[in-house]
Amino acid sequence: MKLIREEIEKVEVITEGKGDNAKLYIKGPFLQAECVNRNGRLYPLSIMEREVKRYTESYVNKGRALGELGHPDGPTVNLDRVSHKIVELHQEGNNFIGKAQILSTPMGKIAESLLKDGVCLGVSSRGIGSLRENQKGYREVGEDFMLATAADIVADPSAPDAFVQGIMEGVEWVWNNGILEQKVAKFEKKINTLVDQGILEEYKLSLFNEFLNSL
Repeated sequence: MKLIREEIEKVEVITEGKGDNAKLYIKGPFLQAECVNRNGRLYPLSIMEREVKRYTESYVNKGRALGELGHPDGPTVNLDRVSHKIVELHQEGNNFIGKAQILSTPMGKIAESLLKDGVCLGVSSRGIGSLRENQKGYREVGEDFMLATAADIVADPSAPDAFVQGIMEGVEWVWNNGILEQKVAKFEKKINTLVDQGILEEYKLSLFNEFLNSL
């Protein structure tokens, strides 16, 4: 399963309330389906609808839909980098419009300063799943796709495709007893276990073949 990220170039900045009660929000299309994006990927609408429904019920409605400032390198949310909370996510055709409140965390304060100073920021969704090649030249996101967060805040949403793919798709993730972990890390654990048991040599070849077959 790959870490898959998609970026939206610009969001609307909204201020609600006055004085000490004023809150800053960003709003716009956070996710898109049924169109080939600039990364050469297409999300079927049925898959995106399913994941948005699950994400909304499990995270948005429970106040747990958090996002980070910058480009995280994994599918989990790092609390020390959280900058905003997604408070709304609804469907409009093939787009999913989101609204996120900028929080008073250290990263939230940075995002707030950038937005107030007129810096054009974008949002980047994050999920894991498989990709399959299409005869028309694009890659389609598979049924196993899971949305990790609907929006991180990024400063370079117009980065070239090679740069985006190099950062966002360079790590393979696997499920191990319900826990997400990097593929290489999984095999490192196996090697360490065999070393501790003193039986690495007799399992070395089979372990190597297992790793090759998993690629």
